[in-house]
Amino acid sequence: MTTTTPKSKREKLLRQNLVNRFVHWTTAFAIFLLILTGFGQMPLYNRYNVTKLPGAEWLGDYFITINLHYLAAVLLIFVVFYHIINAFIRKEFDIFPRRGDFKESYLIIKAMITKCKEPPCGKYLAEQRLAYFYIGFNVLLLIITGLIKMYKNLPGVELPYSLLFWTTMLHNIGTVLLILGIIGHLAAFIFKENRALLPGMFTGYIDRNYAEHRHVLWCKKPESKGQVPFFTDEEHHDREQSRNETGHPGC
Repeated sequence: MTTTTPKSKREKLLRQNLVNRFVHWTTAFAIFLLILTGFGQMPLYNRYNVTKLPGAEWLGDYFITINLHYLAAVLLIFVVFYHIINAFIRKEFDIFPRRGDFKESYLIIKAMITKCKEPPCGKYLAEQRLAYFYIGFNVLLLIITGLIKMYKNLPGVELPYSLLFWTTMLHNIGTVLLILGIIGHLAAFIFKENRALLPGMFTGYIDRNYAEHRHVLWCKKPESKGQVPFFTDEEHHDREQSRNETGHPGC
């Protein structure tokens, strides 16, 4: 599926459909609310006078933050299961990690720093797949440990101290790792080469020329559900030759 904007006359490709954007932004909202309310239960906001800021008094109310924390947790669990089920039903595994992603990520990052030619990539870059696994693993860790922490609060439930200790430790560690992952995810857009992907998570579309240059393996695939154009072998050869000419020799 392609569209042309009146201003730039540049063709766009649909990279992120409505489902992907829904999952992305719902997950982001739920995680933000979980982190915000989670710190409120420590309670950091009272200790460091954050609650004295205008409109921030509620952050010091344990019952408000705990209830919002639970609601955000339910939302996160829902969207995670929705994402997994949808991926398997539609057989959309482009974002799942693959063998060789570490090496390919190194080559891509090296190319961005040294301005060398990048290896040909599919719909997602190797480091995007690794970031997906990293953040996804920590989200699942937080869900599992969070469910145990919720279960222990039920009337008549008694769990071993060692289980509660390690559950709390893993929950806290997972939170820190997730925050670091989010920072790394946002920091990736420091590189100019990655910024063209940003519109994809807002409108769903990215620039076709950018996709043909950086996601050539994705663009080379036969048209699938109207999302990517079909390239003939001759067209792909011309684009690959042009791509090679833009690379710096000796890198």
